[in-house]
Amino acid sequence: MKNQEHEEERKRRENHINEQVEAETMAASAATDGVAATALRSVIQRVHQAAERSSRPPDRIRIVAVSKTKPVSVIRQVYEAGHRCFGENYVQEIVEKAAQLPDDLEWHFIGNLQSNKVKPLLAGVPNLAMVESVDNEKIAGRLNRMVETMGRKPLKVLVQVNTSGEEYGECFIKCSWSHSCLLMI
Repeated sequence: MKNQEHEEERKRRENHINEQVEAETMAASAATDGVAATALRSVIQRVHQAAERSSRPPDRIRIVAVSKTKPVSVIRQVYEAGHRCFGENYVQEIVEKAAQLPDDLEWHFIGNLQSNKVKPLLAGVPNLAMVESVDNEKIAGRLNRMVETMGRKPLKVLVQVNTSGEEYGECFIKCSWSHSCLLMI
């Protein structure tokens, strides 16, 4: 029952997003001219300042522009300003947008990925660079098998690890902090 409710909620959100995207697309050309590129420059500047304060090289920090609910015209504007890394959290939306945008974009899928969406995601987004994040072995195995079957280069994946021991949500692996550190080495 929980899965059915989750799926219905996801579909409601997806429909709402699609309606928003259509409305924004109509107004995007005139209303957002230059706004997205200006916002990008502001974010880059703040990230560089934070990197300097923490003594980190700014070129080691990747900015993923989360483009969910934004029309392709806004993504294209940010692309034309020089940004190439974008994130989406709905398979249908990332597949549709990837088909309309240049191949040199680096797409990240963000959030919960269902096993039945793995194949459409990999088939529909040839320039998918990363899945953020995998919360169970079933999804990890399916991603691995589909990448091999499709002859794709290995896919970067972030894995959720529960180090607190608390019982909430899905998590790929539950372990102690010291065990997590050993897994990362």
